[in-house]
This record gives sequence, structure tokens and C-alpha cells, in this order.
Amino acid sequence: MSSNLIFSVTLLTLKFYLLMTSFLSLHSQRHAFHLVDPSVMPIVSAFAALTLTTGSVLFFHGFLFGFFTTLFGFITVVLCMGIWWRDVIRESSLEGHHTNIVQLGLRYGMILFIVSEVMFFFAFFWAFF
Repeated sequence: MSSNLIFSVTLLTLKFYLLMTSFLSLHSQRHAFHLVDPSVMPIVSAFAALTLTTGSVLFFHGFLFGFFTTLFGFITVVLCMGIWWRDVIRESSLEGHHTNIVQLGLRYGMILFIVSEVMFFFAFFWAFF
């Protein structure tokens, strides 16, 4: 009797596990948007930008290692940009996360960014003339 109970509980636990893993799998997404995985690149890029600006200030004020700090910060920023773009390209082409809706959203975002920059420069130069 107890062995049947243990077997039934084990079987129910296994069924529950399989059911939950099927709900939590990456392919059971119910929307067309891509939710990115957590990344360390934003904080690394922030520290690289901080190193670049700190090194630039030190270099402009004539400190001894200002040039090398600026150079290290610049190289780190360029590496962060390359790694981050590599991740975005990998998500879109190899992993196929960028659906048509995601591509449309990226396109709209870039268009709105360019329009906002045009309006900013228009307002900036409007103040002078």
C-alpha cells in the first residue's frame, strides 16, 4: 500500500515538473516581443565611460597617467560596443528572437531618435538666430 502511494506521489511530482518546465521553456512565449536576458554589459559600459571621462580630465590637467587612463577607457568603450552589438546580432540572426514586431519597434525607435535629434538641433540653432 505504501509503495503504491510513494509511486503515485512520485509520478504526480514528475508530471507536475514536466508540466511546469513546458510552461517555462523559451518556446512557449505567448507574445511576439523579445525580453532580453540579463547582461553585465550596461554596468561594464558605464564604468568604461567613467574611466574614459576621468582619464580625459586627468590628461587635460597634465597628470602623469592621464593619457594612459584615457587610452584604456577608450579601448574599453570600443570593446564594450563591439561585444554588445555582437550580442544583439546573435540574438537577431542566430537565435531568431527579433520577430517582425520587434524589428518594427527597433525601426520606430531609431526614427523617433533621429527626429528628436533634428528637433533638438533646430531648437538649439533657433535660439541663436
